[in-house]
Amino acid sequence: MHISDLSYHVYCRFIQLSSIFIIMAMFRRRGSQRQQLEQEHNEQHPESKINELKAAIGPLSGRSLLYCTDPCLKRYLEARNWNVEKAKKMLEETLSWRSSYKPEEIRWNEIAHEGETGKVFRANFRDRFGRTVLIMKPGRQNTTSMDNQIRHLVYLIENAILNLPEGQEEMAWLIDFTGWSLRTNVSVKTARETISILQNHYPQRLAVAFLYSPPRLFEAFWKVVKYFLDPKTSQKVRFVYLKNKESVELMQSCFDVDNLPIEFGGKANMKYDHEEFSRLMIEDDVKTAKYWALDQKILSIATNGNAAPVLAL
Repeated sequence: MHISDLSYHVYCRFIQLSSIFIIMAMFRRRGSQRQQLEQEHNEQHPESKINELKAAIGPLSGRSLLYCTDPCLKRYLEARNWNVEKAKKMLEETLSWRSSYKPEEIRWNEIAHEGETGKVFRANFRDRFGRTVLIMKPGRQNTTSMDNQIRHLVYLIENAILNLPEGQEEMAWLIDFTGWSLRTNVSVKTARETISILQNHYPQRLAVAFLYSPPRLFEAFWKVVKYFLDPKTSQKVRFVYLKNKESVELMQSCFDVDNLPIEFGGKANMKYDHEEFSRLMIEDDVKTAKYWALDQKILSIATNGNAAPVLAL
């Protein structure tokens, strides 16, 4: 059987990634029945573990104090199976990363060019559970700078969190693979760095990711990998296809079809408007500054935009 150089390269990459992810997934299998019962108890009564974690990390101030809310501590504990020492280590690494990367200081005017094609943007609707929705269209990739691509995504994740209703900690992703190809795919290095940031510094933020019309190879690979995952983890990735009855029912159970864009099986004729989205982001930059007590530093930047900022949270 003749295999072209490109096909052979893709095949080798697939085998390599499959091996890595399967090995990683094996370490995330469900624990013993006793461990599962303990986790269920902690999920229902998290107060004692949260207090333990508070005592372990000690006094906080400034932005670290604002960041480490009780729901935040709960997310880190959940990510480390309620092990306080591991949660403490993870949280400290995040606080160190936030101190140097300063995600709350990224402003739309710095990364707006990354969003010109609408490859990632916050939807103007929520799902049926009140979760913020990020829409991703990998086929619209328009840049090559890894640093800017990651800053753009981090900015939008922070923005999605800012717009979560009270009591909600998670967001939903809608990923449309229309137009996706190897040419528009991000580099392996960018993907690896992005995954590292998401799993290490935004634990338990993703409720579900809907992969709409992905290459069939993706689902075949996922069917192998998910066997090794906790069911709660595997349920976060859902494959949906146009005109598939199960897919239609799934999307209707999670979204109001009147709000859902046509390309995701809904009725809304929504087109990305970069100018309008930029206006909303400039307004949200002021909200972000207010939340993190950066008003005076950021206000002069935000008001240089085309729209007047809104100060109310």
